[in-house]
Amino acid sequence: MKIGYGRISTADQSHDLQKDALTNAGCEKIFLDTISGAKAKRPELEKLKEQLREGDTLIVWRLDRLGRSLRDLIDWINWLEGQGVGFVSLQENIDTTSPTGKLTFHIFGAIAEFERNLIQERTHAGLAAARARGRKGGRKPALTPKRKEALNQLYNTKQHTIAELCEMFHISKRTLYSYVNAG
Repeated sequence: MKIGYGRISTADQSHDLQKDALTNAGCEKIFLDTISGAKAKRPELEKLKEQLREGDTLIVWRLDRLGRSLRDLIDWINWLEGQGVGFVSLQENIDTTSPTGKLTFHIFGAIAEFERNLIQERTHAGLAAARARGRKGGRKPALTPKRKEALNQLYNTKQHTIAELCEMFHISKRTLYSYVNAG
């Protein structure tokens, strides 16, 4: 069965273009959401997911109607493939029910993975360069050694509540406990 999915972001827009394209593509069922693509929970998409069966084909007007990012699209395609469901994007001419369509989508996936690896590589190189210049990563300590010592002395006297100490030193309880437990 061919099942269509369309999405518009606001009620000011219309589903008509997508609905017509999905109908012309032979979709027997069409699910339409009116919600931002940035939202992970899309009610009609959830219903559609429950309806899909092995041998079905999910059809969308454009890739961006289904996924919020390339990573999201790849996750969707992998999930569909695991369910034995094909995928067609009308505007991009991607059809994972054909060998060429599968290749095209896997090329997109490889490019996305390559990009993630480059970002990771640049991050590691940047951190190594900073360390070589004597810079440490992470946040600066909330208290100087002198103020840390004062905090520990006041804490050990037990004359102030934890809340009072936090207010005096402008720190959170978690920070206070990390300093007093560290010595």
